[in-house]
Amino acid sequence: MPLRIMNNSIETITSLQNPKVKEVTALQSSSSLRREKGLFVVEGRREMERCMESGFALRSLFYCPSVCPQPQVPLSEGARVFEVSAAVYGKMAYRGGTEGILAVVRGDVRDRSLEALDRILYGGSGTGDSTGPLIAVVESVEKPGNLGAMLRTADGAGVSAVIICDPHTDLYNPNLIRSSLGGVFTRNIAVCTSSEAIAWLKSREVRIITAQLQDSELYYDTDMTGGTALVFGTESTGLSDAWRQAADAHVRIPMLGAIDSLNVSVSMAVLCYEALRQRKISHHAK
Repeated sequence: MPLRIMNNSIETITSLQNPKVKEVTALQSSSSLRREKGLFVVEGRREMERCMESGFALRSLFYCPSVCPQPQVPLSEGARVFEVSAAVYGKMAYRGGTEGILAVVRGDVRDRSLEALDRILYGGSGTGDSTGPLIAVVESVEKPGNLGAMLRTADGAGVSAVIICDPHTDLYNPNLIRSSLGGVFTRNIAVCTSSEAIAWLKSREVRIITAQLQDSELYYDTDMTGGTALVFGTESTGLSDAWRQAADAHVRIPMLGAIDSLNVSVSMAVLCYEALRQRKISHHAK
């Protein structure tokens, strides 16, 4: 969809010292400033479209005509439009290759609580569909790029929801948004503590399956066809004892070389697509 700017005057920025440029660079680097101002930055056309399709509103849009001569995103009503020089865009952009377009977006429009997730998955009744949801749970993942890749996998595998427990990064870290390709906007996401997530999953009779090396069985020998939560821990220390003790099953991915583990985002992809395979077979068998 073409950029709609008929009712928006386009302003030009060429100075690296412009206050708008400084604001964008500050928002890119500071999670506390993002929380304080209720703003975050989205780079790239696809990410921006997915953001707006999810109900977020752009406060301002910046594009570099030498890279993006004809922007292809719709504008939120009242959004300001800025044409910027290549030097200015290079200073504002968090990473290269972001199509010459970025936007400052007004804060989270979604309720990220377990109560909201309950309404989405169960209609607030505690009784979901007959197959039960497939939920990915992520505990204390430190790296925004890993969490973003996990959200991208969740979108690709059609995961019902992602629960992020005790997060070490905010959802609107620019590297997370970029690595998720906008998956942070397309998935149902709840943010809570591990103890809250465990209690909620138990109350909904969702089977908890933890990915761990110790005391575990091979993942493809484990039933994932009913309501299932696949739980993944930190890159450095793995899962907390609370999850290990709460689990209904522990699974591992076979490692046949000298290295004993995969990157957490890769592990999630393996298990989510195994769950998808099992559930499709189970569905066709009925």
